[in-house]
Amino acid sequence: MDTLTASLAPPNPEKLQGLVERMLGDLGAAMAVPLVRIGDELGLYTAMDGAGAVTPAELARSTGANERLLREWLSAHAAAGYLDYDTATGRFTMTPEQAMVFARPDSPACMLGAFEIAMANVLDQPQVARAFRQGDGRGAGYGTRCACLFSGIARFFRPGYSAHLLEEWLPALDGVEERLRRGARVADLGCGHGATVIMMAEAFPASHFTGIDYHAASIACAREAAGRAGVAGNTAFEVAGATDFAQRDYDLVACFDALHDMGDPVGVATRIHGALRPDGTFMMVEPKAGNRLEENLNPVGRLYYSASTMICTPVSLDQPGAAALGAQAGPARLEAVLREAGFSQVRVAAETPFNIVMEARP
Repeated sequence: MDTLTASLAPPNPEKLQGLVERMLGDLGAAMAVPLVRIGDELGLYTAMDGAGAVTPAELARSTGANERLLREWLSAHAAAGYLDYDTATGRFTMTPEQAMVFARPDSPACMLGAFEIAMANVLDQPQVARAFRQGDGRGAGYGTRCACLFSGIARFFRPGYSAHLLEEWLPALDGVEERLRRGARVADLGCGHGATVIMMAEAFPASHFTGIDYHAASIACAREAAGRAGVAGNTAFEVAGATDFAQRDYDLVACFDALHDMGDPVGVATRIHGALRPDGTFMMVEPKAGNRLEENLNPVGRLYYSASTMICTPVSLDQPGAAALGAQAGPARLEAVLREAGFSQVRVAAETPFNIVMEARP
């Protein structure tokens, strides 16, 4: 049966039912996004963590929120499996596993940042739709996006970085950890709100860390966060582009989940190559993906392709170069970028279910 014949064939009832059921699940998840944001903003998850079984009235008293709206919010969470419900008592409970996802920001399973990004994508949909209509795909760069996108990105990635950066990724780089202990000059390119700069600065006080990002509001947040963390003395933050930041003979340049967002990744990698000492290291952290589309047709790929459609690809298209690598570029294409930029030694140093860490040397 050719493609045209298949497209004209009557629908298979079982396949149609399966698709409709999948859509119901997807729509339920989409409708839950603003509910999770409400729970996050109002401190409802924090209030339920460790509180045991509660009624809507009890949660209303402890949080000051409206009881009737809380009853509906709790019921929606129970239907989604986000909270547990006891039919005998009419009480709702947050299990330890649910608390790891919704109530504990330092948990490696915390997903509040992901819901914040999802909400930002809904709010930013008009800008991205306009980019679709443009021949060059421009018009949906970071300068047009709502503020919650940037805070969401910082919150989403922080638990993973906290779990892996100091314990696994930096030790996997040849000689880098010892150099950081002695005292090294480090740049974090595309640092956003500065989470990784702060983590490294706390762990290696003898080294100096410079966070660089072209988004001025994110740099302002990073400076404030570094001050609160007590690492202002060995950190600095600069507003600069990825292809024109100051080159200072860095021992290490790191780029966390950001190179694929850039318009000219080869130009950026070339700039990084020139910014390193002759024995320096470039650590590039990118979303994990296979080299072919069929390798990425899974739940993680679904999440990353969706985020890439709404954020990574239009952001890249809005910049000079417009390379639009996307969030699922794959290691072969990423290595090709590094090789073209002049790096002679490239290897995969570490990986997680969500990230790949590549080490490149001049």
